[in-house]
Amino acid sequence: MATLGIVGTQWGDEGKGKIVDILSDKADIIARFQGGNNAGHTVVISGNKYVLHLLPSGILHDEKICVLGNGMVIDLEALINEVEFIKRVGKPVDGRILLSERAHIILPYHKQLDAASEMKKGNGSIGTTLKGIGPAYRDKAGRMGIRIADLKNPETFKRRLVENIKEKSIILKYVYGYEPDLNADEIYTSTMRAFEKLEPFVADTISFLNRAIDEGKNVLFEGAQATLLDIDAGTYPFVTSSNSSALGIASGTGISPKKVQKIAGIAKAYTTRVGSGPFPTELGCQLGELLRARGHEYGSTTGRPRRCGWLDLVAVKYSTIVNDLDSLVITKLDVLDAFEEIKICVGYKLDGKTISNFPSTVEELELVEPIYKTLPGWHTETTQIQEFDKLPENAKKFINFIEEYVGIPVSFVSTGPQRSEIICRTPLW
Repeated sequence: MATLGIVGTQWGDEGKGKIVDILSDKADIIARFQGGNNAGHTVVISGNKYVLHLLPSGILHDEKICVLGNGMVIDLEALINEVEFIKRVGKPVDGRILLSERAHIILPYHKQLDAASEMKKGNGSIGTTLKGIGPAYRDKAGRMGIRIADLKNPETFKRRLVENIKEKSIILKYVYGYEPDLNADEIYTSTMRAFEKLEPFVADTISFLNRAIDEGKNVLFEGAQATLLDIDAGTYPFVTSSNSSALGIASGTGISPKKVQKIAGIAKAYTTRVGSGPFPTELGCQLGELLRARGHEYGSTTGRPRRCGWLDLVAVKYSTIVNDLDSLVITKLDVLDAFEEIKICVGYKLDGKTISNFPSTVEELELVEPIYKTLPGWHTETTQIQEFDKLPENAKKFINFIEEYVGIPVSFVSTGPQRSEIICRTPLW
């Protein structure tokens, strides 16, 4: 068997969509294990840009099977729209999409709770996408969630929906001071209509994936967000609501951890973050603006400008440990082509003392001072380069420095958004 997990090592937006797209060429199955349509994976093929939020980017390869795992939360209308988009661009969907019957669904009250909670927090808001992701996972943990499988029994679904709406309406009105707009009959009808369209895709994906692995199929596991946004390992509470690191692969797909053979981490050549939370290497100056402009750093889901800063290897090293990474993929190397010198964070100072561990609290992380190593830039365009030896000498030194610090090899280097703009040093399959 051959199984491979792909996870982000920073705060997301590392370019996982492109790497999964490339690796999907040799995969039989691509399985997404967590998150919802708060994620956005962008793939550029022959100048055409494809933005996906729920479906794995492997859907852009004909004949590949894409699984939406039990660890996901699904906005049914968003998924329908994405399936229709895939059809419009000429890609087949029949027999290629499997939706876990154990995945939870996002309902209108989740979105209203999301918005009400963020408004109540004011300046202390987390900066969610307002897609209802957090409240849906909260219901899942509270054993109040509604799953895809529950829609097979309309009477049970209707009863539980009415019960949930009663409770959510009270919370919205008396906890958040938010006037709820929830009509049980309308929500029931629209949900069942959506389910009717998606029902052909519904499957027992746990049995399917385990059987496929046992048969020796190549299975690629795709995560959304990244390690520093993981609910357990990330910069809590400024995190997502699921295990967005490799910790979520097994629970989010229903396979044993022993069946994940290899895990690769994706890291940008610099660092970005969307939303609130500590960011030690953030550049609130012209250099940060230059990174944003050259890297087109705007959220593919929200359009929000991303906060930008130098590469933080302390954070990447921490993610390497959490995920037990076998290798790294460095993306957006070309964004650094314009810089005279490049800084890399190699340590933190806290209260005047150098610390070796990535802090577990945001209060500490907000106080750390980054310790930088300065490397010379290369001032040469790298976009068209497809062989590592043909990179500028200083660009090679930059990659080698990352390898030495983190302690694992860099297997791929991405030099642009196009599928073809990639340097493969060591195959991951």
